[in-house]
Amino acid sequence: MSRVTVVDPMTATGEAKQLLDAVQGALGMVPNFIRVLANSPAALNAFLGLHGIAGAGALDAKTRERIALSVAEQNACQYCVSAHTAIGRKAGLDSDEILANRHGKSSDAKAEAALVFSRALVDNLGQVTSAEFNAVRASGHSDAEIIEIITHVAMNIFTNLLGKATEVEIDFPKIELSRAA
Repeated sequence: MSRVTVVDPMTATGEAKQLLDAVQGALGMVPNFIRVLANSPAALNAFLGLHGIAGAGALDAKTRERIALSVAEQNACQYCVSAHTAIGRKAGLDSDEILANRHGKSSDAKAEAALVFSRALVDNLGQVTSAEFNAVRASGHSDAEIIEIITHVAMNIFTNLLGKATEVEIDFPKIELSRAA
C-alpha cells in the first residue's frame, strides 16, 4: 500500500484533474506512479514537462527505455523495473535485451556505451572520469545525446526515489529485482 494518497482521476479536481485526464488521453491509463505524483500538481506538471521534452530529443525510444531499466535496477526500484519492462517491450525490446539492459549491457554497442555511462553517472553522482566521458563520445554519441543521457538518468533517479519512498503499488506486471541489486 502506498504511503501517500493515490489520487483517483475520477474524483480529482482542478489542475490535478486536468493533468490526470491528459495522461489518460495519452496512455489510455493513469499509472499509480502518476496518481501519487498528482498529490502535487506542480510536481506532476514539472515531471510531465521534463518527460515530454526528454522524449522529443535525439535519443531513440529503445535507448531511453534501456537507460530507465538500467537505472531502476541499479537503484533497486521494483516499480520502475516493472513499468519500464512493460514500456520497453512496447518500444521493441525483447526479453533478453531487457534483462541485459537491467545489468548495463546491450546487444547494441552504441546503446551499451550509453548504459555504461549511465551507470557511471549513478555510481559517482555525476562525477564521471574523462575516460568515461570520452568513451561514450567515441561510441558515436553526439553532445546532444550525451546531455540527454544525463537528463534521462536524472529523471529516472527521481522516479526511482519517488517509487521507493512512497512504496507505490505496482500496477504493471510485477518483475522481481535481480539478486545482485
